[in-house]
Amino acid sequence: MAADYRSSMRAICTLLFFCLPIAQAFYIPGFSIKTYSEGDPIPLFVNKVYSDNTEIQYAYSELPFVCPPTRRHNPGGLISGSNVALNLGEVLRGDRIMVSDYELEMGKDDEARYLCSQKVNRADLKKAIEVVKQGYVAEWIVDNLPGATSFVTVDKSRKYYAPGFKVGYEETSWTTGRPRYFLNNHVTLVIRYRQAPGRAGQRGKKVILGFEVYAKSIEAENRDASGLPPDLRSKHRPLELTMARNVTNSTLSGSSESSFHLEMLDDGAEDAVLTIPYTYSVYFREDDKTSWENRWDPYFVNQEESTGVHWVAIVNSLTIFGLLTSVVAVIFTRMVRGDIKQGILEEGKSRGKRRGLKSPRRSGEKTGGLLEQPGDVDTIDLSDEEVIEEVTGWKLVHADVFRSPANGYLLAPLIGSGMQLIFMAVGLITLSCFGVLNPSFRGGFISVGMALFLLAGIFSGYFSARVYKTFGGLNWKYNAVVTATLVPGLMFATIFILNLFVWAQASSTAIPLGTLFGLAALWLFVQLPLVYGGSYYGFWRSGAYTHPIKAGSVARQIPIQPWYARPVQLALAAGLIPFAVIFIELLFVFHSLWSQKTGYYYIFGYLAVVSTILLLAVMETTIIAVYIQLCSENYHWWWQSFFLGAASAAWIFAYSVYYYVHALHLTGFVSNLLFFAYTLLACSIYGLLMGTVGFLTAYAFVRRIYSAIKVD
Repeated sequence: MAADYRSSMRAICTLLFFCLPIAQAFYIPGFSIKTYSEGDPIPLFVNKVYSDNTEIQYAYSELPFVCPPTRRHNPGGLISGSNVALNLGEVLRGDRIMVSDYELEMGKDDEARYLCSQKVNRADLKKAIEVVKQGYVAEWIVDNLPGATSFVTVDKSRKYYAPGFKVGYEETSWTTGRPRYFLNNHVTLVIRYRQAPGRAGQRGKKVILGFEVYAKSIEAENRDASGLPPDLRSKHRPLELTMARNVTNSTLSGSSESSFHLEMLDDGAEDAVLTIPYTYSVYFREDDKTSWENRWDPYFVNQEESTGVHWVAIVNSLTIFGLLTSVVAVIFTRMVRGDIKQGILEEGKSRGKRRGLKSPRRSGEKTGGLLEQPGDVDTIDLSDEEVIEEVTGWKLVHADVFRSPANGYLLAPLIGSGMQLIFMAVGLITLSCFGVLNPSFRGGFISVGMALFLLAGIFSGYFSARVYKTFGGLNWKYNAVVTATLVPGLMFATIFILNLFVWAQASSTAIPLGTLFGLAALWLFVQLPLVYGGSYYGFWRSGAYTHPIKAGSVARQIPIQPWYARPVQLALAAGLIPFAVIFIELLFVFHSLWSQKTGYYYIFGYLAVVSTILLLAVMETTIIAVYIQLCSENYHWWWQSFFLGAASAAWIFAYSVYYYVHALHLTGFVSNLLFFAYTLLACSIYGLLMGTVGFLTAYAFVRRIYSAIKVD
């Protein structure tokens, strides 16, 4: 059996390595191709602004210092200022996409174009300074591509994109030492295109390959009647965010600082305003080196350059997995060989009686301890090693190992919800590896994940009801309601409370009231009926799980456990091993979610391999830990197996705290609250998922080893 186990593990590893290049090949295909003819209008959408220094996002169109929409009909039938319909994932991630007034026509360059002049008061100016000071980045969209700032790799061999562009920048005055804030009020838009593939290209149609945005700050003065500066290519004074008046403009005309306001006087007028003119330039550049299918590649150059680190993570995971596999193989080899050599426990009992062996003692039986006389009880022949091996360790608790755990009515809904999460996670990673979920499907990861979670409600109810009945439960309807409410209720309550803080900040991440009612409706009309139906079938049709050994009438007394087998120590040690499998890959996930704020983590080929090894590591770690616990004559493995699988969540949360201290620079109470609350929620969901994996693995393991024991 050990040879078969090792062969199956080798087969799994081989399959994973063959699947890795396939998963990589499908990480970003596109959906339908949008083609443009010469002169066709290209709509530009504005979305939101976000920052690495805070978790608060804002809708770009709602900023008080940007140009308000004119509500005019743009070519193509779109109305500026109209909101684009969003899916659930886009709403939850804070997207607020709106049609802008920027006019782009395929193939038509426009060196300078005036957009508007926005007048801001002191309150609006304060908001603009806050946005610039926090380092906010704006996200615009053209042909489903986010506007990006272009950079070149260190070796200058490849170009890569950083999504978004800076709203403004901060400088320190060399005369006063105080910070000064400048707003980028001019953007140069570069649209990269090529001939469309197939027949569309033969008809002269083109496809967009890239959308680059270069922002610049230009003073409000020295403009012509149309609002344009005389020459955009020459050096201009930047537009400073201040209400002050320049009083020493001609004092140091020969100094480079003369182009800035050396001394500022504020008249203190409440009705003072600052006029901010907005202009833009548009350039189209043909790119024959990039295909339409690979147009997202520049957004992931940094992730591709870290391929070596990903392989280190995989090698690290495989090393740990190999060690665990060896230990599990030894356990199975030892038990199976022992069962073949020594026979079943029934024969051992009969031999033990003939040789003076006492049956395992139950709690409540009267004994005289070690000072009993040989005539009072049977004695053990210590010279017979086979008999000692037969009645020590995990076999001693055979009559108690399937005894229903305390508070089993709580464990059953956890297992059901965990099965629901397993179905969702496997579905998401599979769809991502095969390209169904990709950056062109904005918000798709959350939307599809929600759909899979709801559909998996039937599995949640089924497994929860069967486990519940196995533990002796009778009120299956109550169990169904608890199962259907556990995870959605936890998430809804957390999000609703956090939403109160986000609403107060007028952030775009605040979930609209209508969306909250929609989520509640999905739970009531989809999740609850599916869980109820699955519970009915699992409880009445499938019934309870059968066990190879019936529980005894009297519970066995558990001896004092060694320090390494105590629940807390054993769980923490077991959780450290799966964490060691994934902690390198976690760094990339954290960087994508918390540092970049883009969510563009799409190297799912590596993540799928590491996740598979993680599941196997959790399973093997649980087997080892439960075996140690049973050998210590502790038969309370039901809850402990769940905690063994979930324990790595505690290490992940500790790692997130380390990442927060050393990598993030969040400011503000709300941002810090959002980080820790969402991290704790994510770790809880992960712990529930892995805890279910640990429970199912331990249950299969215990059934397997005790199925060879026959008791009268």
